[in-house]
Amino acid sequence: MALSASAQQLTMTVDAGKTGARIPPFIYGQFTENANNNYYHGGLWAEMVDDRKFFYPVTSAAQQTPPNSQRDSHRWRPVGGDAAVTMDRELAWSGKHSPKIALDAAAPHGIQQTGLGVKKGTKYSGRIVLAADGGVEVKVSLIWGPDAGARQTARIAGIGNAYRKFPLSFTGGADSQEATLEIVATGKGSFHVGAVSLMPADNVHGWRADMLAALKEIGPTMIRWGGNFVSGYEWRDGIGDPDKRPSRYDYAWRAMETNDAGTDEFLALTGYLGAEPYITVNSGFGDASSAAQWVEYCNGSAPAPMGKLRAANGHPAPYNVKWWNIGNEMYGPWQLGNMQVRQYTIKHNMFAEAMRRVDPTIKIVAVGVTLSELGTSVAARTLTGKSVVEYGSPADWNAAMLRDSVGFFDALTEHFYPRANAAFDADKGDFVPVEDSLADRARRLPNRVRCAVEAWEEYQRRFPALNLQSIPIALDEWRPGNPGMPSSMFTALSSAETLHELFRNSGWFVMSAYTHLTGLLSSNRTDMNVAAVGLMFKLYRRHFGATPVAVTGNSPQHDVKGLVGLDKPKISSGSDTYPLDAAAALTADGKALTVAIVNPTEEEQRIDVGIAGVALEPRGKLWRIAAGELNPRNQPGKPPVVDIVESAVTQAAGVLAIPKLSISLYEWPVR
Repeated sequence: MALSASAQQLTMTVDAGKTGARIPPFIYGQFTENANNNYYHGGLWAEMVDDRKFFYPVTSAAQQTPPNSQRDSHRWRPVGGDAAVTMDRELAWSGKHSPKIALDAAAPHGIQQTGLGVKKGTKYSGRIVLAADGGVEVKVSLIWGPDAGARQTARIAGIGNAYRKFPLSFTGGADSQEATLEIVATGKGSFHVGAVSLMPADNVHGWRADMLAALKEIGPTMIRWGGNFVSGYEWRDGIGDPDKRPSRYDYAWRAMETNDAGTDEFLALTGYLGAEPYITVNSGFGDASSAAQWVEYCNGSAPAPMGKLRAANGHPAPYNVKWWNIGNEMYGPWQLGNMQVRQYTIKHNMFAEAMRRVDPTIKIVAVGVTLSELGTSVAARTLTGKSVVEYGSPADWNAAMLRDSVGFFDALTEHFYPRANAAFDADKGDFVPVEDSLADRARRLPNRVRCAVEAWEEYQRRFPALNLQSIPIALDEWRPGNPGMPSSMFTALSSAETLHELFRNSGWFVMSAYTHLTGLLSSNRTDMNVAAVGLMFKLYRRHFGATPVAVTGNSPQHDVKGLVGLDKPKISSGSDTYPLDAAAALTADGKALTVAIVNPTEEEQRIDVGIAGVALEPRGKLWRIAAGELNPRNQPGKPPVVDIVESAVTQAAGVLAIPKLSISLYEWPVR
């Protein structure tokens, strides 16, 4: 909405004399898991070769069995026809089989994979594991075009009939997203390929250098390793020699898991980014002993069995991982090993006891779910047959955890994935499409924060002997439902309003983790850019204050469609500055006041800002993210169309013009 001449002047007052609980440092956390394309196939992991240890047979067949749901995943194909390649189970290098190529004296036989991304002048390094009959010379070529000269070839001789690793090195001769890696030979006999790897030479512990540099600028404070995949994950498969780690099938996401990015790689990632690691153990198909051994691998001294194994893998010093999550969404029937909460509390307690015996100093986060989250999930609603689950009922997961597992955890999880364009209809008993304003759609995610706070307040009434602010909410997965592209400005606007609501209720939360870490970036196999939501996190992480202060106004937030207790709270989230949303905080040293204002409309808004409780210098700074359209896209490798723009301001508050589709963060020094 735009203010007309007759409209009431929008006003707000920032009162620095009324402060809230310090904003938890881990509120700027991120969530990541080995799923979709977060790591592989153009994600954060630098590996260019898909299925590099040959989980799937090398054939020209149209379908893969079992199916691989990952986008942009490329396959090995035979060179010389299907009859030239067999999958040898007797001489397998890693996993159940390895390709054996029968040679021909007249034509090259071997394997190839198309779809690699290369850039002109970029150096690539890698390795190949080979075994061959005597005298066989294998040619490994990186091909970036159709011409005969558009390739580099490494000739490998003296291979031998036992597997050996050989180094690879290439330099891209042109830009291509469809380059080919070809491995062939001619002559008599046969050769085997055990594993292949090729990465940009500037990779950092296997992670892409360009994406790491951007993420380091954004500054995530905590990174959670977790998600649906962990309920079938065997952590031991992801340590040791990467070429010997078996590729497994991920039944949660119906995809292949190479196990290349395992524990040590994840902890190298968090160490490089300066983020606190937070690991989710497998309480689905897993067991307490395995979880305890994982803790020992990360935190045990070198004489301990798992500490000794870690040292043998090149990491003699303990990692000292403090935060551990027992299980992921174990209330959900989609989760491997899902069980009723009356049984799960027993299992959780067994895990916690075993893990704390190894390291009593760790912080344990338990699987939690408020009734609102249970109700918004269609799969979860099938557990009860009700839209709104009743407090204290057998389906009230959190009540059971608070009753039967208190003392075995330090926080309870909550996950938010609201629908932007739908609201729950009580009469129909389901979500129905709605035509809300952009401001109301952006409100749905912060409303879920408010729903969780209202739930915690209710649990506090039901468990008066507990101090629930000492057992806070770990919001370790959240993301807006999106009416546009994932990289859209809507995502940034709704996510910024969500941070505002977390700031307002900072005493109830210990962390938050946005879904996903790689969603902060826009990337392909060779290039990247920072998405609007990544810019938003960078803005708040780098410039917003640490101690929230009160914000009042003359325009309460609108009540959105939906059902109270399910997809909306009793009291709407947000500041009383509709359609804008504002939050303010003093910096950690108290020397400056920061004020953030989100405009989730497609019209400029003006607001008269007053300051109370503190005297400010008139000159300050303004950082702003503004977009001319809802779906601006910072494309990989191209100049950004939306960015953080810094400017000076010459008045302490007063009437401020807030551009459409924008996030503005002001800072004024305190006198």
